[in-house]
Amino acid sequence: MNNIDVKRQRSKVAVIGSGFAGMAAASVLASKGADVTVFEKNSMTGGRARTFEHEGFTFDMGPSWYWMPDVYEKFYNLFGKTTSDFYELKKLDPGFAVIFPGDEVWDIPADFDQVCDLFEAVEPGAGSKLRKFIADGEHKYEVGMNKMVYKPGHSITEFFSLSLFRDALNIDLFTSFSKFVRQYFKDPRLLALIEFPVLFLGAMPKDTPALYSLMNFSGLKQGTFYPMGGFGQVAKAFEKIASETGVEIKTSETVGFLEVSGSAIHTLYSNGQPHSVDAVIGSADYEHIERSMLHDQYRSYPASYWESRTFAPSCLLFYLGINKKINRLRHHNLFFDESFELHAEEIYKDKKWPTKPLFYVCCPSRTDDSIAPAGCENLFVLMPIAIGLVDTEEIRNEYFEKLMNRLEHFAQEDIRSHILFKRSYAKEDFIDDYNAYKGNAYGLANTLMQTAIFKPKMKSKKIKNLFYAGQLTVPGPGVPPSIISGRIAATELLKSLNGSL
Repeated sequence: MNNIDVKRQRSKVAVIGSGFAGMAAASVLASKGADVTVFEKNSMTGGRARTFEHEGFTFDMGPSWYWMPDVYEKFYNLFGKTTSDFYELKKLDPGFAVIFPGDEVWDIPADFDQVCDLFEAVEPGAGSKLRKFIADGEHKYEVGMNKMVYKPGHSITEFFSLSLFRDALNIDLFTSFSKFVRQYFKDPRLLALIEFPVLFLGAMPKDTPALYSLMNFSGLKQGTFYPMGGFGQVAKAFEKIASETGVEIKTSETVGFLEVSGSAIHTLYSNGQPHSVDAVIGSADYEHIERSMLHDQYRSYPASYWESRTFAPSCLLFYLGINKKINRLRHHNLFFDESFELHAEEIYKDKKWPTKPLFYVCCPSRTDDSIAPAGCENLFVLMPIAIGLVDTEEIRNEYFEKLMNRLEHFAQEDIRSHILFKRSYAKEDFIDDYNAYKGNAYGLANTLMQTAIFKPKMKSKKIKNLFYAGQLTVPGPGVPPSIISGRIAATELLKSLNGSL
C-alpha cells in the first residue's frame, strides 16, 4: 500500500459513514494525498461504536469484545502510531465467564495453560486436544488474517498462486465448524464455549466453515482485552488519525443521492447540497446505499439478492446504570443456562423471538472506574435475535423482565429496584441510526457461500468510481474485519485513481 500514490492533482473522495471501515479508508486515502471528506448521518463518529453519557455513566453502544489486538496495532503503525498512543489496553483475567445450567460458572483464565487445565478437568484428554485445536486455529489465523483477508475478493484468480491454493486446502474452508469441533470435544459445555463466537457473530455452527476456529485462537490464546475508558476510545483514536491525516469530517450529514454520469459518480448530495467528487467509498449499509442513493440501473444487486442472503443476528440491548455493585458479575458474562441449539435455530432458521434465549452481560465498571459513578455498575445486556422481527416496546419489556429474572437469580440479589437509568435498543433503532437492512447488527453471516469472493463485491459492478467497505462486503462482520475492509477499499480505490480517473 505504501508504494501507491494518487495523481498530483488531489482527487476528491467522499466516504459515506464514519464507522471503523469508513474511517480506516478515509485515513489511508488522505495519507496518500487524496482530498477526503467523510459524511456521517449521526451527530458523532464511530458508527456502531458510538457512546452516550448519562449522569456519570458512559455507555458503549456497540462493540465490547477486544480480540485480535494485532489488527488494531497494524493499522496504527501505518501512521507511525501504536495502541498506547491512544488508550491503555488491559488484558482481562478472567477473559470472560460462562454461566451454565445449575448456576455453574466457568471463569476462562487469561493464561492459556490454565484454560487447558480447565478443559482437562471437564473431559479427560480435552486439555491436550485443545492445544492441538488452538494450534490449528493459530495456523488459520496466520493464513487467514495475514494473507487471505487482505484480498479484495474481486475474483477467484486472487487465490491462484500455488501457496494460497495450498493454504486454502489446509484451513478447512470446506469443513463444517460444528463437525470440526466435535472431532476434538464431546462435552456440551466445551462445545458451547468453542461455538459461541460463531453464534453471536456468524451463523449456525454447522453452516460455518471450520476456518473460523481462528476466532478461538484469538479469544483463548491471544486473550480478551479492554481499552480503558471504553470502546469509544478506539473510535476516538480512528477519528484522531483521520483528522491528523487531513480528512474533513462532516457529522449530521445525510447523503441522499449519488448522481451518475458516464458510469461514474460526479456529484454527491448531502442534506440536499451538491458536492463534486472523483470517487466514493460507501461504508454505510451496502443495501441502503444501492436502494436509496442510486437509480435502479446502477445497482449491483437486486432486492431479491439481499432477501436471499443469510444475515448474522440483530440484537436486543439494554443499557443500565445501577446504583450499587453486583458482586457475582465479571466483566464479560455469557449466560448459556439454556439450550444453545434452540436459540441458534430461532435466530437462523425459525426466525422468531427466542423461546429461552442465551444472553450476554457486559459489566465494564468491574475493570474501569471511569465509566460509572463511585459505587455504581455500568451494565450492557445483549440478546441475539433474528433480523426482521416485529419490534415493539411491549416485546422489549417482556424480554427485559425475562432476562432480569435470570440475571438476578444468578447474582443472588435484587437489581431492578437499583436501576438509575435504563435504555433499550433493538431492530428499529439499528434501522433508524444505521439504515441497517432489516435491523441487522453484524452484517452477513460467515457461511461458506458468503466468504471471500462470495460476498457482495467491494467494487461496484456498474459504477467505476464506487467502492464499498464494511460488514456487508469482504472480509466480514466484527471490528477487526471492518478495519481491514476499509484498508482494502482504500487500496483498490487508489489503484483506480492512478488509472483512468
